[in-house]
Amino acid sequence: MPYSNGPRTDKPEHEVTMSKRETLSITGVRHVESFDNQEFLLETVEGYLSIKGKQLQMVNLDVDKGHVSLKGKIDDLLYIDEPGPQEAKGLFSKLFR
Repeated sequence: MPYSNGPRTDKPEHEVTMSKRETLSITGVRHVESFDNQEFLLETVEGYLSIKGKQLQMVNLDVDKGHVSLKGKIDDLLYIDEPGPQEAKGLFSKLFR
């Protein structure tokens, strides 16, 4: 029986690999929400991922494996999580003080 570090999950692995701010490889992608040459919005198993830059191009898209490769000048990677009830309350209360 193979050794295991913990309980097995069926959640696909999510990795982001960047090289020289010019190429980006992402696994665990569920859906490409939108894209143009300045921004990609991907739904991943870890939440939404926004990628901003210049002259961005999709090099590879493998829907079955959940893999996306991009090239261009990458300026920003940002995970966007939907806030829970407590976080939303805190955010709005800080904005409207």
